[in-house]
Amino acid sequence: MLNETLRREILKFRDDRDWRQFHNLRTLSTSIVLEAAELAEHSQWTRDNELDAVVRDRKPQIEHEVADIVILLTYLAEDLGIDVERAVREKLEFNAKRYPVERAKGSARKYDQL
Repeated sequence: MLNETLRREILKFRDDRDWRQFHNLRTLSTSIVLEAAELAEHSQWTRDNELDAVVRDRKPQIEHEVADIVILLTYLAEDLGIDVERAVREKLEFNAKRYPVERAKGSARKYDQL
């Protein structure tokens, strides 16, 4: 998701400010949820047919919320020793079994309703 140079820049930003002391699973996961809520606010009361305009009009603000989430996820993965690429590959394999193409294609149903 992020190249190594940017990942190091993110961690240096935190380290330069001595913020790691405030970070743990609870504080970071809570912050991720809060930032995701801020992202959702941009379309909370928007009709589906108006979403494209909201994205166009608010793209810089939406990008900032996405960046906040990625930064916080980077801190969390680093602190918990999670190899994000490995975890994503494993989850894709797991989901491929839960959602086989022949049953899930074009469906929004959960795996246990396919």
